[in-house]
Amino acid sequence: MSTQPEPQMPNIRHLRLLPWSHDGKPAHLVTDGTATHLSLLADRMEAQQIETATVIRSLAKPMVEDTANLTAPELRWIATRLIESLTDVLRVCESRAGRIPPYDETPDPSGEK
Repeated sequence: MSTQPEPQMPNIRHLRLLPWSHDGKPAHLVTDGTATHLSLLADRMEAQQIETATVIRSLAKPMVEDTANLTAPELRWIATRLIESLTDVLRVCESRAGRIPPYDETPDPSGEK
């Protein structure tokens, strides 16, 4: 008989959607909430994607004002950047929503506890 302890399975709490994809397919990280190298990298990339979306929004605002006189290629360029940024930010939202724990209780519709 072996005296070595049996390997313990990690306490897997959730599947984290990562802020990048592989061949257009979502990438996930099985995690127990520990700050691993990969989860910290994903956090930094999410922050960068949100910052990029903020910059793109600030560039787009004057480009769609009534006084703007843009060419079709310029409008397509900003529309493409907006779509890319929106896609990234929506993925961040989906990932973060997946990490929010469920409520402990369902609220009573009558407002009573």
